[in-house]
Amino acid sequence: MSGQQAGARRWVSPGRRSGVAKLRAELGLTQAAFAGELGVRQQTVSEWETGRYRPRGASARLLQFFADERFVYDRHPSPPPPEPPADGGEP
Repeated sequence: MSGQQAGARRWVSPGRRSGVAKLRAELGLTQAAFAGELGVRQQTVSEWETGRYRPRGASARLLQFFADERFVYDRHPSPPPPEPPADGGEP
């Protein structure tokens, strides 16, 4: 299976926009902001997106976490906060 686990997401696909770029865009983050969330340099994010390098190790696991959590939150939005009581007291 060429070193990849079954079902593992490929973050860089030749000839197409990288999964990193797609994930970053879906999160609505700039390269700099995404890099800050991941604890890497903006240049690193750019190199992943252009295919010069591929995420590996802890960075790849963190990207997978962001992708997985994004889908969890998309499917299960947070409930709205409770309405305060009409009498102004504690809920």
